[in-house]
Amino acid sequence: MNSSPSGGALATPVEITTTTVQRGDVIQIGGRLHRVTDLFQLPRGAKRLRFESGELLTMHAHTRLIAVRVLRRW
Repeated sequence: MNSSPSGGALATPVEITTTTVQRGDVIQIGGRLHRVTDLFQLPRGAKRLRFESGELLTMHAHTRLIAVRVLRRW
């Protein structure tokens, strides 16, 4: 389901992998929402995500998650 946040932006769910994850993506883990603030490349295609809360998550090359991405309308 799409929603329209204020400011002409569109929030939409997207499947993310280590190659498509971006800063600003919001991922739900354990019922809590976490916004990605930084990404670190690791060996064998893995990435470590840092969230606003300071917590870390390691995505392996075959990990697939659903995130909410805010797409700005111009």
